[in-house]
Amino acid sequence: MNLLTLTAENYRNIPSARLSFSPGVNLLYGENAQGKTNALECIYLFARGKSYRGAGDENLVRFGEKGFRIGISFSSETGEQTLEYRYFDGSRKRLKNGAPVRLSEMIGHFRAVLFCPEHLSLVKGAPQERRAFLNIALSQCRPVYLKLCDDYNKILENRNCLLKEIQKGFRYDREELYSWTERLTDTAAEIAAYRIRYLKKLAPHAADLLSDLSGEKEKLALSYESEAEGETEEEIKTSYKRLFSEKIDREIAAGCTLFGAHRDDMEIRINDISARSFASQGQQRSVVLALKLAEGEVCRDETGEYPVFLFDDVMSELDATRRGYVLRETGGRQVILTACEFGGFDPGSVHAIGVSGGTFTERTGNGGKTL
Repeated sequence: MNLLTLTAENYRNIPSARLSFSPGVNLLYGENAQGKTNALECIYLFARGKSYRGAGDENLVRFGEKGFRIGISFSSETGEQTLEYRYFDGSRKRLKNGAPVRLSEMIGHFRAVLFCPEHLSLVKGAPQERRAFLNIALSQCRPVYLKLCDDYNKILENRNCLLKEIQKGFRYDREELYSWTERLTDTAAEIAAYRIRYLKKLAPHAADLLSDLSGEKEKLALSYESEAEGETEEEIKTSYKRLFSEKIDREIAAGCTLFGAHRDDMEIRINDISARSFASQGQQRSVVLALKLAEGEVCRDETGEYPVFLFDDVMSELDATRRGYVLRETGGRQVILTACEFGGFDPGSVHAIGVSGGTFTERTGNGGKTL
């Protein structure tokens, strides 16, 4: 899969731009706060469905404007396709090859792996960061998983509201609680089974990558951590039924759901030792790098082609060995990365685009061309 073009109008600090990308390494370079990350955010929005920086659509609009319009064209095994997203005065419109689609119909067509500085806390950060990693990766390989997570969150919200009412003594509708619990059990088990299957595919790739990066000194192991026991959907469902039955008094006292897919975690171990507790900063960087590259490998295994790799200002966070490893391991695949300077990259092997004040200029032998 290759990204061909990106167009943006009134998106953050970008008034108007049309960028073209090469199949190999593409570099967006310039000082901070000029628009490099905004461009990557545009691209990744079509893979994830929303800003990875947590911004609402209204915050993506260029100052003084009422909306924005962004679009991409890309090639895959199914041919060349286009995706477009428009936001104006609170109204949203998504288009695939010119035809309106829902969010669930857009996700999964353009696939990308993002590595940004915030991901360096994936090892020692809170469990929700590791759950988000699994959810995002899975939703691109299996778009139906995105709807499953949306359904789960709605069920969880309704069950928590009922538990809160019971806690306060407003009412206790046993049949209603049973109904929400049953739905939560079924959906939580399905999500957990998806995650376990994905981890089984991710783990060997990540282990091989970390072993290679560390000179075979470090052995990586990944496992799924949950209150529910089992690996198959039916086993997990049976375990959840028992948990919810035995612990209902605890949940009522807490006024919220204490078990489920929203509480699970991914354990990371290096040489049989918890990485969350004992990994050094260097080990954390190596593990996250291995996870991100492994995400691309699983995507290739699942879909038949590599995703686009997006590296947002992470080269400065990596030493020379890890930087070289990134470029070597992504050889032959499309990479779009950002950096503050052009220096350090081979002009003959990088398609470079300078970024300044929301304006993009392609670097050429005789100067530059505004895009």
